[in-house]
Amino acid sequence: MVDLATWNLSIPEGSPPKTIETPRLVDGFRDKYFNSEGSTVYFWSPVTGSKTENAIYPRSELRETYKDGTLRNWLYPDADNQLRAKLVVNQVPSSGKIVIGQIHAKDSSKPMVKLEYQYKDATSTGDIVAKVRMRPNDDEGRVITVATGVKLNQAFSYRLHLDRTGDLGITAAGRSWYTTISSTWRVKPLYFKAGVYVQDNTGYTSEGGKVTFSVLDIDHNT
Repeated sequence: MVDLATWNLSIPEGSPPKTIETPRLVDGFRDKYFNSEGSTVYFWSPVTGSKTENAIYPRSELRETYKDGTLRNWLYPDADNQLRAKLVVNQVPSSGKIVIGQIHAKDSSKPMVKLEYQYKDATSTGDIVAKVRMRPNDDEGRVITVATGVKLNQAFSYRLHLDRTGDLGITAAGRSWYTTISSTWRVKPLYFKAGVYVQDNTGYTSEGGKVTFSVLDIDHNT
């Protein structure tokens, strides 16, 4: 089940791209980029879609909020923080890469964690790859292949878990990786994102990323 009560949505349409606020999302918003019929939530982002400020790629992506629609930002020492999801990747762009979950940093174009599905033509399967910036001022993140052999249209789960001590656990498709981030992150407000953020911006309007989530859940346990 997907509870949309603590998210807003960015869709790749308009300039700047439209944000669908939390109340409208809960009331049943749907269009060609997003649909929440039944127990699943569907995202579509064409490579030709409009892009948010400072981004080079388009997205149809949820951003964490409070239930009244106010943007939620949190400091990791204040709680045990996790994002859990179950999804299938239905389509990828020609680059093969889409971002399916993030721990983002407020007022920054660089997230702490990006979780990517990377499709390989040679094997007709995808890898689940985490890109983790250990410190806020790192230009590039560590690149970790968490899981391999995930096919298109194959259901899998992931979890991004950051506890109050800075221990970060990333689980995807039954495999896990753990690290401890730098304590310099402790004063940086963070938030979760999930959906489809295509890592490609050229091609036909029919090219893009398509994913369907059946579980999407945030917890901040104090």
